Order: sequence, then C-alpha cells, then structure tokens
Amino acid sequence: MPITRHVYGRKLDDFKEGDIYRHPWEVTVDDGLLGVVAASFMESSPVYFSDHFAQALGFTSRVVHPLVLLNLGLSFSVLDVSEQAIAHLAYIDVRYPNPCYVGDSVTAASEVVGTKMSGSGDKGTVHVITTLWNQNNVPVCIFERKALIRAGAVEGSPRKPVSITVPTSGEHYPKMIEDLDFANERGVAAFDGYYEDFFEGRIFVHDTGRTVGDSEHMQLTTLFRNTHPLHFDAEYCKENSFTKDRVVYGGLVLGFTHACAARDTGGQVIWTDGYDNGAHPAPTLAGDTLMAAQKVLKKEDVNDHLGKVTFRLVGVKNTDPQKLLDAGKDLWTAERDKDKDAKVKEKVVEIDRTVFVRKKPL
Repeated sequence: MPITRHVYGRKLDDFKEGDIYRHPWEVTVDDGLLGVVAASFMESSPVYFSDHFAQALGFTSRVVHPLVLLNLGLSFSVLDVSEQAIAHLAYIDVRYPNPCYVGDSVTAASEVVGTKMSGSGDKGTVHVITTLWNQNNVPVCIFERKALIRAGAVEGSPRKPVSITVPTSGEHYPKMIEDLDFANERGVAAFDGYYEDFFEGRIFVHDTGRTVGDSEHMQLTTLFRNTHPLHFDAEYCKENSFTKDRVVYGGLVLGFTHACAARDTGGQVIWTDGYDNGAHPAPTLAGDTLMAAQKVLKKEDVNDHLGKVTFRLVGVKNTDPQKLLDAGKDLWTAERDKDKDAKVKEKVVEIDRTVFVRKKPL
C-alpha cells in the first residue's frame, strides 16, 4: 500500500530570492485568544484589555496586543519558511501600521529577500519579510526576520511560491495615534510609567521572574499555530534539537520577558511603534526562570499628550539581572557584536522596543 508522508518547511536550496509564500492559516482574533495571551503576557496597558478606555481615546475597541500580532505572523510563516530551521536568528524592523481589533481575521505571506550560505557549508541564513493583514487587506504587522536553515533541499516538493500582491503600508504607525482624544478618557486605575518618568540611560531591573511551564509553552505555541516540532515533539528533539529537548518558541520568550517588565514601564503605553535589533542569543527550556531588565535608549517629544521612548529590553534565565550588572556584565550590547569572553551566556532575548507613552495629565 502506498505511504504518504508530507514534509513541511524548506532547506536552504529551496529558497529563491523574490519568492512569495502565502501561508495557509487564516485566524479570527477572538476574545479567548486575547484573554489567554493578556494573562500570560501580564499586559498592563488598558489600551489592550479595556474596551471603554480604548474607545474613549478614539479606537474602535481595545487593540490587539502587538506581541499577539507578531506571534501570529511568525507562527503562520513557520510552515513555509522555518519548519526545517535550526534556529530563529533575528527580529528586524517590526512595525504596526494599522490597528487590529477583536473579530478581525488575519492571514500572512512572506517574501524571500536574501539567502547566505555559511562558511561551513552545512547551513545558511534566510532573510524574509512577513506581512500580516486583516480581512479588508489592511496590513496590521510587518516585520523582517532571519532564520538559520540546514543546507540541501527537502525530499519531495515544498509548497509552491505564489504570485500575489501583498498589502503594503508606507506608514510606520497609524496617523490617528497623534490625534487621540484624551479629553474624553474615562478614569481607569493604571500602573505608572509616564513619559516624564523616563530619561536616557535610566536602567530598570524588574523584580519578579517568570518560570516557564512545560505544558504552558506548548499550549501557547499551538494556539499561535507554530508548527515547528522543535517546540512540542520530544521524540523529534532527541535527534534534531541542539539541546536534545523541546525549546521554548522565541516569540513566547519575548512575551514572557515583556511580562516581567510590563508593570514598571508599560502601564501608560498607548501604542507600540515597533521592535528592532532583536535576537535570542541562548535557548530557553521548560523549567527555566526568566527575568528582565531595560535601559532607556532614547526619548522624543511628540505632542502635548504623548512622547516616544525606546528601551533596550533584555531577558536572562535562572539569575537576577542585578547580579550580572553588579558583576560588570554588559547586558545592553548585542551579543553578536561582542568578543567571546564578553558574552553573557544567561541572556535569552534582547530587543529594542519603541512605544508611544502618555504624559502625566495636567
């Protein structure tokens, strides 16, 4: 009897610059998804969990959290781009040109913009741009990423590239952000973190850590539709994981690290302008405890109500970042830019996050 065995993803020889992959997932963002993720990521800004707060500002309803959109886009792309990948290498120029709301249905496509074979010849880097858009062909998240892919080609034919016009947006963020109506805002108990609380060079060491649960990370991985067995198939990992165990999906490591930092710097965030210069220098496994620190890199006045702040967000595992700082460790420089002896082996995520932050009411 004939046996069929589908293999997904691609190896390095299967990628061609200019190819576009339309990912088959289309998911309606519902209350259940947002509720689970808001709790898991400990979101602190009412823009992302309070309809009446968001509507008073001028949004249609509460806005879908930026890390929900990034995780959906990343996960949708795995089937075509990185299911054969060794590792996710970089987050580049993540932006949110339009709001996404509860009830929107989102889908995605990725375009290959470059490939590069490593010096060893057994693997290489693939660079793609992924766009996530809603049912009205409005892009809600656009980002670039790089993945480390094994050399060769998959057995059998991977899903074919397509000829489609991917929705585009020249805007980094919605213009409505600068025109939000704070006069109609109804009072909501909120955390601190106003624009005036930040200055360049200020460092925040966040007090509470987050231990990653085994079933938790696998449940959220499948919730986002990430199909890489590296994150949930223990038998696959015995032969194919560099840790010989399931590795926590990077988008969740970013989300859990964000959760550690949310109460100190996220309570007055009105919009996320984007993320950039991000990477996962080391893996996270179930049972690891994540802790976070941030440094203010830049702040910029926008109008009477808002300013923009850029943080360097860093997550470390199984230690307090204060101990690393006290030991003279450089948490803020990208690990790829350091000499071997200067690397911080405990660092599991690093990224720049730029946010619109509310000023203190007069």
